[in-house]
Amino acid sequence: MTGMGDDGARGLLEMKQAGGRTFAQDESSSIVFGMPKEAIALGGVDKVIPLKHIARDVLHATVQ
Repeated sequence: MTGMGDDGARGLLEMKQAGGRTFAQDESSSIVFGMPKEAIALGGVDKVIPLKHIARDVLHATVQ
């Protein structure tokens, strides 16, 4: 969800390319915005959301 570098960002992009739904934590709720920022820049993120909404949105995505 939060972190530095691009290894997680590249992995998230691969998940999206394989058909998965992807989420990134928004900048305002991130302690370190490095990985989410990189994932967004790579086009690997479907939705950017605050930490407090991640569980809700992930559960909602699995029901659809």
